Amino acid sequence: MSFVDLSGDGGVQKQILQEGTGDETPSNGCTVSLHYTGTLDSDGKQFDSSRDRNEPFEFKLGQGSVIKAFDMGVATMKLGEKCILKCAPDYAYGASGSPPNIPPNSTLNFELEMLGWKGEDLSPKSDQAIVRYIQKVGEGKKTPNDGAFVKIHLVGQHDGKVFEERDLEFTLGEGEESGVVSGVEIALEKFKKMETSKLILKPQFAFGAEGKSELGVPANAVVEYIVTLKEFEREPDSWKLDDVERMEQAKLFKEKGTGYFKENKFKLALKMYEKSLSFLSSSDSQESKQSQLAVYLNKALCYQKLNDHDEAKDACNEALNIDKKSVKALYRRGQSRLSLGDFEKALEDFNAVREIEPENKAALNQATICKQKIKDYNEQQKKVFANMFTKFAKSDKQREEEWQSKQPDVMKQNFGEWRDDEREHEPTRFEQENPDVIMLNESLKDFRNM
Repeated sequence: MSFVDLSGDGGVQKQILQEGTGDETPSNGCTVSLHYTGTLDSDGKQFDSSRDRNEPFEFKLGQGSVIKAFDMGVATMKLGEKCILKCAPDYAYGASGSPPNIPPNSTLNFELEMLGWKGEDLSPKSDQAIVRYIQKVGEGKKTPNDGAFVKIHLVGQHDGKVFEERDLEFTLGEGEESGVVSGVEIALEKFKKMETSKLILKPQFAFGAEGKSELGVPANAVVEYIVTLKEFEREPDSWKLDDVERMEQAKLFKEKGTGYFKENKFKLALKMYEKSLSFLSSSDSQESKQSQLAVYLNKALCYQKLNDHDEAKDACNEALNIDKKSVKALYRRGQSRLSLGDFEKALEDFNAVREIEPENKAALNQATICKQKIKDYNEQQKKVFANMFTKFAKSDKQREEEWQSKQPDVMKQNFGEWRDDEREHEPTRFEQENPDVIMLNESLKDFRNM
C-alpha cells in the first residue's frame, strides 16, 4: 500500500501495514497506548523502540506533548492498526534534532501499532465517570461557562437502544429543569461551538440508583450520549462587571433561587444561591453584605429541607459572621444543632434569640424542647452509670471474698477487724493490693450522694 499525505505538504506521510478493526479512531484528549520503533530515513538506523523496552508508550492526543507527526498520524489509526509514519524535520525534531541519536534536520520513520485508547476524562474526581470522545472538532477556542445559555442536540442511548433524541435550549447549571443529566452539563463546559462528542456517563452523573423507568433506563445504568453544541452565549465574567452590574446579576440569581425553592427544587435553588454569592464576594459594601446575609440564610433553609444539617449550620455561621445578632441565623442554627443532637449548643442559640426578642414564642418552644432533651439524656446517663457501678461493686465484692478465702485464719480475723473498726481511715489489705478498688469506692460514694 502506498503512502498517503496527511499534512498536505508531504511533511507527514502514512503507509498502512495492517488494517485495524472497526471505524473509530482516537480523538483529541484521548490517552492512547501504542508500540513504536523509530529509525532514521537516511540510513535506517534505529534510535528508539518501545518494543525493546517491552513497555507501551502512552500519551494524551492533541495536547502537544509529542512531535507534531505523532499527534497527526495517531489520530487516524484504528484499533490494532499497524503503519509506517514518515515525518519531515518540521513535523519531528526540526533543525536542532535530538542529540546524540537524531541529527539536525532528520527525516524519521516510525513503525506504529495501535494498542488502544481511553476517552478524555472530564469527571470532577478524574475517575472516568464522565468520558468524552470527540467525533467532530468544534470551532474556535471559547467554551461555555456555568450560567451560559446553550442550544444543543442530544441523543441518549443505553444498551444500544436510543431512549431520547431532541433539540433543546437551557442555561448551564439549570439543566435539571429540562431533564438534562448532570454529566452532560459538566461536559458541555469543555465543548467548542459545533463540536459533536460521544459521552459515556456512569450512574452518578446520569440517572443514578433510581434509573429512569419512563425512558427505559434501569437502575445504576451507564449511559451514552451523542451531544452537539450548536450555539452558546457565555455568562458575563464577574471580574469584567462593575459593582452595579454585579449586584444586578446577584439579585437575578437570588430571585431564581427563591423561585426554585418555592417549587421544592432545593438543589437547583442552592446552585442559584451559590451563583449569587459569586457576584457578591468581591464587594465589601453594606448593600453587598446585606445581600450575602439573605443568601446564606436561604442556603441554610435549603439544606434543612434536604436534611443536611451540617451544611445548614455552616451557612448559618457564615450569616452570623456578617451579623452576629441575626435572629434567623441563630434560630436556624439552633434547629440544625437540635437535629444533630447537640442540645446544649442548640439551647444557647435559642436563648440568644430570646435575648434579642424576648417575646419570640418559637424560640421559647424550641428552648423548652432542648431542656427536656438534656434532662432525658442526663437521666439516661445516670441509669447507665448506676448499672455500671453496680456491676463493678458485685465484681469487687466477689474478688474480695475470693481473696479472703485464700488467707490463713489469723489474716481473716485481722482483715475483719480492719473492716469493722478502721475502714473509714485505713484501706484494707485487699485494697492495698488492689488500689483500683479504692478509686471505685470513692466514685460509688460520690454517685450515691448525687
